[in-house]
Amino acid sequence: MPASYAYLGPEGTFTEVALRTLPETATRELVPYVSVQSALDAVRTGEAEAAFVPIENSVEGGITTTLDELVAGQPLMIYREVLLSITFALLARPGTRLADIKTVTAHPAAQPQVRNWLKAHLPEAAWESAASNADGARLVQEGRYDAAFAGEFAAARYGLEVLEADIHDAANAQTRFVLVGRPARPAAPTGADKTSVVLWQRDDHPGGLRDLLGEFATRGINLMLLQSRPTGAGIGNYCFCIDAEGHISDRRVADALMGLKRSCLQVRYLGSYPRAEVEPADVGALRPGTSDEEFAAAADWVARCQDGRF
Repeated sequence: MPASYAYLGPEGTFTEVALRTLPETATRELVPYVSVQSALDAVRTGEAEAAFVPIENSVEGGITTTLDELVAGQPLMIYREVLLSITFALLARPGTRLADIKTVTAHPAAQPQVRNWLKAHLPEAAWESAASNADGARLVQEGRYDAAFAGEFAAARYGLEVLEADIHDAANAQTRFVLVGRPARPAAPTGADKTSVVLWQRDDHPGGLRDLLGEFATRGINLMLLQSRPTGAGIGNYCFCIDAEGHISDRRVADALMGLKRSCLQVRYLGSYPRAEVEPADVGALRPGTSDEEFAAAADWVARCQDGRF
């Protein structure tokens, strides 16, 4: 039996389309799961080698379901990311007219991306959330709802018609997906990498978040995602999900993580992995004083000072 990759199903999701862009899927069994949680749990229990799930979109930011699953429970690690351009189609059973639609469904992350279109064309339609966009299409096929927002490619899979195509409130919308597995040694750096962590403050104090972010800023590390998530310990208690440029093997990134480990109550490392659609040549120059060579030279200077050789 080939090793399996779990993904947010059922068949016909944007997640499946993005997953199939990975070359290694040719040698993996792709298994749909009903939710992000169940897909990630399949990795935790050993049912699947890895899980592929959405984590961020360019309209609403982080996918909270995925972030919360990575924050809590048995630790997991991100190995790859994929960016997919997203446009929606309105799918309905054959013979349905736009005027017949009273209920629509899709994944909650789809709503902000079609909200204006829905207001302009179906202002009276009631919205109901589905576990995924493809699951919404399945529910329409079963007669539970009148129409679903999903990928146009899902129409044939679920015997539906495309009433409207190319629906999006924001041009060039993208969703970021990640391949998540059990913790292991990160892949070697490529020169165009990203490191993801979750941070818990030791205590709540003025400037606390500034102090955490300062660990990155003083080392010239650019942040690509910063999102707070409630810890469940009460109102005002948050942890912070962060994506930073660079790889844990980079001296500046390792040094920042060591600083955070000293000052934070808890740090959860989520992995260092290649940035999607970015080549090393596209990465901007490092700020002066933040290269590995400069960190090594500074460490050597301190050692010489300690030896009286300055």
